[in-house]
Amino acid sequence: MKISTKGRYALRLMLDLALNDTGEPVRIKDVSERQGISNKYLEQIISTLTKAGVVKSLRGPQGGYRLAKGPDQYTVGMILRLMEGSLTPVACLDDEPNSCAREEECITILLWKKLDDAIKGVVDTVTLGDLVEWHQNKAGNYTI
Repeated sequence: MKISTKGRYALRLMLDLALNDTGEPVRIKDVSERQGISNKYLEQIISTLTKAGVVKSLRGPQGGYRLAKGPDQYTVGMILRLMEGSLTPVACLDDEPNSCAREEECITILLWKKLDDAIKGVVDTVTLGDLVEWHQNKAGNYTI
């Protein structure tokens, strides 16, 4: 499984909003400069995040974007699924219960379930707040 550029950039954008929350909205132009991501690409990503209600848009000359909730209320999995859709390693795990006609005799399903559990065990437990904390504990000049 690979996380797309859109998923990675969405996570960086959300982290940037969290790290630069001074009470004032954050402009996409500023995020673009800090992150080295094109303004146009960030606008596509922020549109999805705004429609999903995870980011608030504030219009006007002093406008910009803010997180709709505190960083601890967003898991990495929530953010990635908004951009990527399912994070399951194989399509047959997307349905609950599993609707694969081969499930009974499929040996590899055990492997895929273990991999899926491992992925969920990370992305659904690490929060944006955790990433903020990791960033603050990182020594030196580190660009997210």
